Amino acid sequence: MDWESAARRLAAETVIRPESRWYQALATTPRHLFVPRWWTRTTSDGEHAWELRDGAGDTNAWLRDVYADTTLVTRVGPHHADHAPAGQSLPRGRGLRSTSSSTLPALMLLMYRAAFITTTSRLLVTTGSGYGTALACARLGEAQVTSVDVDPYLVKAARERLATVGHHPRVEVCDLTGSLPDGSYDRIVSSVAVPAVPVSWLKALAPGGRLVTTLADTALVIVADKSPDGGAVGYIAPEAAGFMSARHGEDYDDTFPENPQVWQTAQHAEGESVTTSRYPLMYVPDTWDVRSTLELLVPGIDHRQHTADDGTRTVYMLHADGSWARATAAERRGSPTVHQGGPRRLWNELERIRTWLIVDGDLPVRGARVTITPDGAATFSRRGWSATIA
Repeated sequence: MDWESAARRLAAETVIRPESRWYQALATTPRHLFVPRWWTRTTSDGEHAWELRDGAGDTNAWLRDVYADTTLVTRVGPHHADHAPAGQSLPRGRGLRSTSSSTLPALMLLMYRAAFITTTSRLLVTTGSGYGTALACARLGEAQVTSVDVDPYLVKAARERLATVGHHPRVEVCDLTGSLPDGSYDRIVSSVAVPAVPVSWLKALAPGGRLVTTLADTALVIVADKSPDGGAVGYIAPEAAGFMSARHGEDYDDTFPENPQVWQTAQHAEGESVTTSRYPLMYVPDTWDVRSTLELLVPGIDHRQHTADDGTRTVYMLHADGSWARATAAERRGSPTVHQGGPRRLWNELERIRTWLIVDGDLPVRGARVTITPDGAATFSRRGWSATIA
């Protein structure tokens, strides 16, 4: 298998300057050893599924898929691709979401570059498949790298695969949002999203150390340097990025099961408020800046959508406090009818953000300043706007 040529091709497509140390790391790291099997999304006869891919069964496809700048899902719900029977297929849906992956290399490098890693940096990273850890070892040397994951099997597999390519960093089982392995780190780079910056990160960062992470349910990359008071100060990076949320155990707990009362109400009830929207229908998860701003202002909204046989589209917004909104439009650019109920008017919050976008040309999350207190409360601010996540 000529993986070296494939790795050099990936490096050339991902890194602009061949003299970059990240170029060498990409060109010399065998990604296929870290992703021998993976899940891929498929659709057949309208049914969505996860289908298993086994690299050894088709080495040409293995090289093509693994040495492409793409994310490869290695775990769906509690199902590791490594353990799945040959040819297995799993239904796609809210109950079986991707729970671990090998992040696309360009995104991994974006996070590493934002961290401004130097040759002396003591680095803590998240494990996943172990590929990102291997890149860090190739750049820094194994002695300066600590890697953590909540999944014991992923930690075991990553240790073994890293050893196969000659790297022996510290790899530990750890809930990233809790206590970190003992040590002081110059850089913390997380390729899983967190609901807020954990206090343990601030304590583990060396003076002047930098953290780079994404905020759960947003596409916001936070870059922040530790401040003398034990907090951190930084900014929202200009690039958007999305990662799976940090887990605390085997799988995610869905906030909304398939048939809670609020979901039933949102589908069928007459709204306490019924209006015609001034804007065409929008499915918020498709828009990183609107979605991110809304998540900061009203955290925890569950977004769903449905298209009827006649083409009528409906989007839903649900919240654990009982708030809900249902917007329906028969035409793509038509004005939807909006029903809302519960203690808050979720669609009104969305329209307020869309008005900001039209009036100002962008949203305040772009390039916002970030100030994090020692207890982990993060305040985002720009041009008189601010929002805080604790």
